[in-house]
Amino acid sequence: MSLQASFLTLFVCFILFSLSVTHFSSSAKESGCFKVNNCKCIMKDGSGVINLNAMGDADGFLGHLKPVAADIMPVNAELLLSFSPCQHFSQPEDLTATDCTDVAACLIVRYHDLSGYTSHYINYGRHEGNHFHYNHTLNILSVSYFAHSDGPLTVVHYHCNANQSMSIIWSQSLSTEGNLQIWVESPCACPNACAMGDLGHGTIFLIILSLSAAAYFILGSCALRPFRSSSGVQISPERSVWCMICYLCTERRPARRHYTDVTHCDR
Repeated sequence: MSLQASFLTLFVCFILFSLSVTHFSSSAKESGCFKVNNCKCIMKDGSGVINLNAMGDADGFLGHLKPVAADIMPVNAELLLSFSPCQHFSQPEDLTATDCTDVAACLIVRYHDLSGYTSHYINYGRHEGNHFHYNHTLNILSVSYFAHSDGPLTVVHYHCNANQSMSIIWSQSLSTEGNLQIWVESPCACPNACAMGDLGHGTIFLIILSLSAAAYFILGSCALRPFRSSSGVQISPERSVWCMICYLCTERRPARRHYTDVTHCDR
């Protein structure tokens, strides 16, 4: 190996080592979850995707009319919560003039009296404009849902639990300030655990078709060469792109053999 080739090899190794160190340090420094849409985020350290869409039941609810603990609550009242991580819902469904229309969380205050009970529905957050925050130390993704611009009314803490077979709400409470805290144990809160849950066969087929079309056009542009003729611009195929290196090697071999034979005869 020549001196120039040795220096070139060392230079390439140094560049690759520098890139790997830079990538490792940047990945270690980056933390958090980059929001893709209202239901999905990508880990900034490249560990994967967290998909909230796989946490709900068949109707999209993670909790439906579940009792809520409150610091201060009248004796004749109870609090119920309905929450959906991704799908909009309205309660009650038979009324259009309700505060809980196309919401992510709806708090129902139900008062009991001698004649029965009356319910009051309160919007406690929408999917639009929700905020994502990930805690790497606790492996918890916290999502804040807003009903108005004053501040978040509902904060859901999704804890990564790979041993859990399904997503469950193990705690939800209402503070005196009116903020609702929900704690969820879910395997889907782990990166890439449920990332492919929303990809069907049709989506996978479209991805493969798009990649094939892109490869076809790229290879076509490399293998075809336009030229002018008397009848206009035409396109003729170039030499095979994949066999170009082999073709050049076979073209040079006869010349080397002829030179060797001539040198041998002179001797």
